[in-house]
Amino acid sequence: MNTDVATEQAMPIRRNALTPEALAMMDAIARTGSFAAAARELGRVPSALTYSVRQLEEALDVLLFDRRSRQAQLTAAGEELLEEGRRLLAEIDAVTNRVRRVGLGWESELTIAYDGVVSRATLFELTERFFALRIARDGAAKADRSSTEGPPTRLRMRSEVLAGTWEALLSGRADLTIGVGAGADVPPGIQVEPLGEIEFVFVVAPHHPLAQIATPIGDSQVMRHRAVAVADSAQRLTPLTVNLLPGQDVLTVPSLPAKLEAQLRGLGCGFLPEPMARAHIAAGHLVRLRLQRASRRERLCYAWRATSRRASCGHALRWWLDQLKSAPTRAALLERHGTPWGRPVD
Repeated sequence: MNTDVATEQAMPIRRNALTPEALAMMDAIARTGSFAAAARELGRVPSALTYSVRQLEEALDVLLFDRRSRQAQLTAAGEELLEEGRRLLAEIDAVTNRVRRVGLGWESELTIAYDGVVSRATLFELTERFFALRIARDGAAKADRSSTEGPPTRLRMRSEVLAGTWEALLSGRADLTIGVGAGADVPPGIQVEPLGEIEFVFVVAPHHPLAQIATPIGDSQVMRHRAVAVADSAQRLTPLTVNLLPGQDVLTVPSLPAKLEAQLRGLGCGFLPEPMARAHIAAGHLVRLRLQRASRRERLCYAWRATSRRASCGHALRWWLDQLKSAPTRAALLERHGTPWGRPVD
């Protein structure tokens, strides 16, 4: 018989031999140091345990124990099986716990889309709190640190811009969006709550030509200079263009942090969220200019999918919505740009 064919035919037999019971048997023998002690621990007679080991060896076509030793001495193959077996048993336990907790109402995955205007430091501090939760047997989240079982929900974060934040939710690519613009028509099945209001300020680097002009500055003067704009991440919805003048040269960047970097370097002018620009203005790295047109303020919201208010929410989404009900947390999500890493949310 062809050697490759024989190997393929033997694979199911070997795979079927590696049951959780067989792996647990190997673990017990290695821990107790003898077949007799392992048999007592497993509630079996030593002869039955010896027979099971021989069956496993025949199925794998290797020797797992050195028969010349009176002790349960593992061979190199046995050591490898023990190490990998313990890893597989741990993974089986993890999958079992995850499936059980998902069955108690925890989502297997939760995707959160956030606009670049949102404070990433605050967002990831909330993420730290989420992963620090401990889950009781009834599925409830508790602060009891004696339990080692955290949330079974995997988090996926998406950074979006302008209409792309809405699109992520409407297309089903996100379950929760933070920082969407207010005023859009809300389709059925989407719940929206206010996040807060944020001011955008017009800033340039100190060495930018506009910094030398007396304020207030008119649009005719602004349009002579390159603007820095963040590209809308929407792929299907109509992309938004904000505060660009007709005929103005534009440097397009992928994110607000990139826009900030470009304006710090004097590569263009434009509006930035006041909390993001605040520290740089105070340090003299950016100059805030007053324009003849009205200043820009924007109302932002957070939104999620729900057939009715908070109905059909899994435990993970419900936890995030509970955090967003806190006024200090909402304020921190808009205000805490440039604060030191590690400072807790008030």
